[in-house]
Amino acid sequence: MASPEAFDAISNTLEASWAETSVLYENDPLEDPDTQAAFVYVEIVGDLYDQDTFGAPGQNEWVEEGAVYLHVMVPNGTGSREARAIAKRLTNLFREIPIGTMHFERMSIGSGEPGRDFPNYFAMTATIGWNRRDITGS
Repeated sequence: MASPEAFDAISNTLEASWAETSVLYENDPLEDPDTQAAFVYVEIVGDLYDQDTFGAPGQNEWVEEGAVYLHVMVPNGTGSREARAIAKRLTNLFREIPIGTMHFERMSIGSGEPGRDFPNYFAMTATIGWNRRDITGS
């Protein structure tokens, strides 16, 4: 999983900039699944945390890389167009806008995670690759 700093940067951005749907993270409860309202399920994962420079202890640069998966959940039987549109608006929140030392790069809608059905919902996933640089190693 990603570091708390990466998680906080992404979740704070969504909290401040996204009001179109509710947002849930790993292990959050879905309040009322019978309402069939669209929502976004967010997974923030880290796949690399590596020392990028070599020098005095505490003076090295560390890089953390990962991805955020924004699973746009829409009611079954409503098609995929609205899920794609929501996913596009979500990726725009992170396009060309660094958050501190965090940069967002590769983005896709449905690549590697094509739309799929869940009980009562259809998911379209937007994936955003990110990296975060840190001198302190935290």
